[in-house]
Amino acid sequence: MPIFMDRHFLEGTSAAEVAQAHRMDIDIQDRYGVKFLTYWFDERRGTAFCLVDAPDVERVHCVHREAHGFVANEVVEVALSAVEAFLGRINDPDPAPGQSAPQMDPGHRAILFTDIVGSTEMTARLGDRMGTELVRAHDAIVRRCLGKNSGREVKHTGDGIMAAFAATTTAVECAMAIQQEFQHYNSGNNAQPIHIRIGLDCGEPVEDSNDLFGSTVQLAARLCAAAASDQILVSENIFREYGSTDLFAQASRRRLKGFSKPVLVFRCDWANASHP
Repeated sequence: MPIFMDRHFLEGTSAAEVAQAHRMDIDIQDRYGVKFLTYWFDERRGTAFCLVDAPDVERVHCVHREAHGFVANEVVEVALSAVEAFLGRINDPDPAPGQSAPQMDPGHRAILFTDIVGSTEMTARLGDRMGTELVRAHDAIVRRCLGKNSGREVKHTGDGIMAAFAATTTAVECAMAIQQEFQHYNSGNNAQPIHIRIGLDCGEPVEDSNDLFGSTVQLAARLCAAAASDQILVSENIFREYGSTDLFAQASRRRLKGFSKPVLVFRCDWANASHP
């Protein structure tokens, strides 16, 4: 059966009420031949998401309508692999040790892209073997930083990596750590330094484009492409959520491919930031 993700706007609803609604869905799901796999709830934003294995959208609506009346505002079909890559799970989480219930996951994610500057020219100049070794060096550094900052690799792009984070702060800290690691790597490798650029945006799983993380992924990728060598560019969403204006400079509006209006872009001043 297809897998669907729905979005509910539930401003003023508590986490306990959403948890109860999820249990009520499960209680009657067999009547309609569906299976509610898990859900996410962001109480601050008043949004909830359900992941459902169902024959069609109408049966998803029927269960919600009969169980508790919280009918979804929108429903999109998704791939389980995409959901797991972005959100890290496709089933209800287990409670942490000492907890009677699992910690609520809001489903909000930050997306990070890295890209090796001049990778095509580098490979043409050095040859395929050496070019591949430098990509491996990039991958090792980025993956080490992801591991230290709770980042999850979504996919390899050939000359970069796309990753997801549950927290905006850790995404920014990881981006800074990556650039600082490459700075250290280049200081001891004068023969062939590696310079990268990074782009960051954040958002919710179901976008208006009816694609999982559609516009969030697109903007993070465009910011990465627009960044200069050794630069981190972030979106207005990242700037607002990170909470430290001292870290960001040179705000400007830029025209980015695929976006009809100029986008407000901030540069992360990672070189002057303290980082462990």
